[in-house]
Amino acid sequence: MDVGGRTVPPDTLEAAARILGDTVRSSLARLAIEERAHGTRIAFAGAGAARRRVLEVDRGGTLLAAARWRDDGALGEAALRIPDGRWLTIEPRAVHGAWGLSDRLWLGDRPGRDGAMPIVELAAVDYAGAATIPVLAEPARLPRGGGTTVLNWIASLAADAGRHALRYRGPYPGEELFLSLLESFRYDTAADDPLAAFMEGALAWEPAPNERLVERDGITVQLRERVEKVTWQGRTYYRPDWQGVARHTARRVRDVAGDVVCSLWALAAPLADHLTLRLDGAVVDVVAPVAEDEASRPVAAPIVAAIVTAVAAMSVPALAPFVKDAARAVTLEWGAVPLDLVAARDGRLRLSSRLRAAAAARVVALPDRRARVTLAVALLGEIAALVGDTLRARAQAALAALPARAQEAALAVTEHPDRAASAVAIAEGTDALLGELEDRP
Repeated sequence: MDVGGRTVPPDTLEAAARILGDTVRSSLARLAIEERAHGTRIAFAGAGAARRRVLEVDRGGTLLAAARWRDDGALGEAALRIPDGRWLTIEPRAVHGAWGLSDRLWLGDRPGRDGAMPIVELAAVDYAGAATIPVLAEPARLPRGGGTTVLNWIASLAADAGRHALRYRGPYPGEELFLSLLESFRYDTAADDPLAAFMEGALAWEPAPNERLVERDGITVQLRERVEKVTWQGRTYYRPDWQGVARHTARRVRDVAGDVVCSLWALAAPLADHLTLRLDGAVVDVVAPVAEDEASRPVAAPIVAAIVTAVAAMSVPALAPFVKDAARAVTLEWGAVPLDLVAARDGRLRLSSRLRAAAAARVVALPDRRARVTLAVALLGEIAALVGDTLRARAQAALAALPARAQEAALAVTEHPDRAASAVAIAEGTDALLGELEDRP
C-alpha cells in the first residue's frame, strides 16, 4: 500500500486492516494526505468538521497509527505504535472505572485487540475534539513510552480540531507528568511558576505534537524543531532542556560538531557515547555494548536512607510516605549495568559502579573537604534521580490500590512531614557516601 509516497509493508497493512475496516482500506487512494516537517505522512478521511486522521506513516514507511471512526464521528478504535514495536489499542468508553466512563488500553504485538491484553483505563476522551488531558488510572502499568505515545495522539487530535488551552485536573500532577506533557504540548508562558500552576490544575497546554521516525536497530527518534528524544533497546535519551524547563536525565541527547549524540551523562559530563545521528534523525553510528563483569555489593544503609529521603522530598507530598514504604521492598546495590547507570530487576535496583568510579576519581582530585562534600551531595542527587521513577511508580500503584476514602485523605496532604529528620538522614548519607568514595577510588 502507498500512503502519499510512503509504502507500508503488506503484513503491517493487514494487521492495521482490523482497525481501519474494509471500507476505509478500500478507499485509501481517495484519502487526503498531509506531510509534516520531518516526513511523516498523515491520511485523513472526510472533510470539514467530519475530517478525521486514519493513518500515520513515518518517512521510511513504518506505520505509526491507525484509527477507525464511527458513522457518528466518534472514535471506534485506534492503534498506536510504541517505541519497543508493540501496539497500544484504544477502546473508547469501554468500562465504568475509577473516573466514571473510561476508555481501555490494550497492549499487543500488532494493532487491534485480537491477541492483546487489557492493561489500564483512562478517563473517557472525546477524540473527535480532544479538549482535556485525561486521568490515567494506573500509570505504572503502562509500558515504557506508552503514556507519552497516547498523550501525543491526543495532542495531534486536539491540533486537528483546532483546540487550545487543554488542562489536566486529575491526581498526581507532579513533575513526571509535567515532563511527559512537555513532549507533546507547550505550556502557557504567562505562568510565573508553570509546575506550581500545573499542580493546582491551572496551567493551560497548547497542543504541539511530535513526529516519530523508526530507524534501524529498533531506534525510535522523536522530533519537533530538533531531535528531542531517542529510544533504543528499552533506553530513552532526552534533551536536558524543554521549553526552558531543565530535565535531569542520565541518558542525554546533545549536539556535537553538527551531529546529534546520545550519551550516558552524570555529574555534568558525558560518561560514554552510545549513538550518533544526523540532525534529521537518521542514524549514523551505534556503539556496540561492552561486556561488564563485576560482582555486586549492597549500598550502605545510611546512603540508602539518604537516597530514599531525597526521592520522597522530590515527590509531591501525598506520595512521600508511599515512596518510603516502597523503598522497604527494594534492595539497592552497586554493580555492572551495561549501557546504563541503573537497572531494576527482581526487587533490586542496581547502580552502575561506573558512576561511583567516576565520582571517586573526581573526589581524590579535589583540593579540600568542602569541595568533596559538594560532589558527594551532587552524586546523592544523581542517584535519587536515577531511582526516583521506579520508587514513585511503586508508590503510585500502592496509593491507587487503596479505597477511595483513603486515597482522598492521602491526596489531601500538601506539606512534607518532619523536615528536620530528613535533613539529618541526608547529611549522614552524604558523609557515608563520601567515605566510600575516598576509600575506594
